[in-house]
Amino acid sequence: MRLAFAGTPRFAAVALERLLASPHPVVAVWTQPDRPAGRGLQPLASDVKRVALAAGLPVHQPETLKDAAAPSAFAATGADVLVVAAYGLLLPPAVLAAFPGGALNIHASLLPRWRGAAPIVRAIEAGDAESGVCIMRMEAGLDTGPVYARAPTPIASDDTAGTLHDRLASLGAELLVDTLDGLERAPWTPTPQPVDGVTYARKIGRADAAVDWTRPARDLDRQIRAFDPVPGAHAILDGAPLKIWSARIVAATTSAPPGTIVAVDADAVQVACGDGSVLGLRVLQRAGARRLAAADWLRGNPVAPGWRLDPGAR
Repeated sequence: MRLAFAGTPRFAAVALERLLASPHPVVAVWTQPDRPAGRGLQPLASDVKRVALAAGLPVHQPETLKDAAAPSAFAATGADVLVVAAYGLLLPPAVLAAFPGGALNIHASLLPRWRGAAPIVRAIEAGDAESGVCIMRMEAGLDTGPVYARAPTPIASDDTAGTLHDRLASLGAELLVDTLDGLERAPWTPTPQPVDGVTYARKIGRADAAVDWTRPARDLDRQIRAFDPVPGAHAILDGAPLKIWSARIVAATTSAPPGTIVAVDADAVQVACGDGSVLGLRVLQRAGARRLAAADWLRGNPVAPGWRLDPGAR
């Protein structure tokens, strides 16, 4: 099958790289326009654009697909199928209709759970036991289309959004090629999503990563892992922002008010949380500094039991 591809971040680039190694030719790529990034705010090409240019593929970077010419640009590729992975722009029905074989989307959840913008983060934050990927036929609704194939993976107790992202990216790329191979051999009808079990993974805001010490340690452990690497769970220590990148639940209880440092050892700064639980902060970062393991961080930031951490700014 001749393919057009639409995607932007690393998750999509992994799928594009896998397609380029498959028998299915990619004839054109759509990705978001270059965006300012880094300290110099210089325009930076997306991960997908870099892969596409290295492969000599034509790259399209419209700001919007709402103009009347967009469907014609897609149809002009002569592609049989459009593959979409984390593109970031709404695809109008006329664009989806431009392909004889329709449009396939790689979605990073086990639909209908976690439709929407941030399924990986929300799955970890909610304490889900597993995640996965689905290959879905796109339609007008938000991630509502029928599913061709799905592949689950357990969420480990130490998974972060970063580690789960990388695993799902590889899993989705392989499942995509398997699905295309199957559709080429013999077309099949995708399975409609169940009506029950629908949840929505809303877009991430900075306030989502603000640590509220009145919550139990188990919830804060999940929050810290869910927002690693972006934007990073954050609290306030001595009036200054503090990012928390790794923590562990301590097998102890305390009557200290939430946010109170109750112990300091070589591995962690132990903080009182809701329900009398205790969370050990293991990797920390002051503003403008590097991430440091607790032992190294404590050398430059001596704290003691009785100090208080305030909730993160919202």
